[in-house]
Amino acid sequence: MIKQLLALGLATLAAGAHAQASLDLGNYRLTTELALPFAAASEASAITYNWDTGTLFVVGDEGRAIVEVSRTTGLQISTMSLTGFEDTEGLTYVGNGRFVIADEREQDLFQLTYTAGGTANRNNLPGFSLGANVGNQGIEGVSYDPLTGGFLAVKEKGPQAVWQASIDFTTGTGSYSALFTPNLGVTDLSDIQALSTVFANQPFGSNLLIFSQESRALLEVTRSGQVLSRFDFSNLSGSAEGVTIDSNGVIYVADESPSVFVLTPIAAVPEPGALAMLLAGAGVCGAIARRRRTA
Repeated sequence: MIKQLLALGLATLAAGAHAQASLDLGNYRLTTELALPFAAASEASAITYNWDTGTLFVVGDEGRAIVEVSRTTGLQISTMSLTGFEDTEGLTYVGNGRFVIADEREQDLFQLTYTAGGTANRNNLPGFSLGANVGNQGIEGVSYDPLTGGFLAVKEKGPQAVWQASIDFTTGTGSYSALFTPNLGVTDLSDIQALSTVFANQPFGSNLLIFSQESRALLEVTRSGQVLSRFDFSNLSGSAEGVTIDSNGVIYVADESPSVFVLTPIAAVPEPGALAMLLAGAGVCGAIARRRRTA
């Protein structure tokens, strides 16, 4: 039995060595759709998970406010008003109460510290530009990337782009470049989420989630642009845009209606090193069995 277990474990490890580790969106199902506060989160276009508070934050594309909501009920917890923004399409949590928000047409990123009941004016925030005004085909999504300490962003179309950026918001300086040339089989790019925000220590922690509104699909891709898995939204919505993930592996997709689709893994997201621990335990059992035979 021990030999069979070891053989199975070694075979699994060998197969894994040749396969790209994956979160596997095929392991997910839609469990609920949460209604968002209509007035505050109108036309919700971006969503992010705050791992310090365990809550979700959403923003509408009219840029009126950032809204904190419960990830189990969708009920409003707090809001922070925004002024001076034209077309807010991206939002990501950085830590310590700080967020980065993307203004699509100007292709600008701004950093702010969230204050419940407060106000943030675009003109008073530290920012960085990813290019000139391109109209309604600019930055659709942004994600903090703990693996690099920088950011990832997607440009919707004309052409599509996936960028990686290093930004110092205190000085307003930085640089950006293409992470890969997208050829993902979708007609637009609506948002991006680095799995490293919650799964940096997992084998698949370097992978990305990318959402396409027009193609109604959520993709898991590598940093070289390889599509690993897919969740089809064809029968769910044509107005979903934003995506984020929490530390339990639950995925939240923001819809302009406004609402949030909640996708839950059917099987638990694997713990890192689980198989290695199993093999180690099997090895100990084997050693004990050998000692018994020689005793």
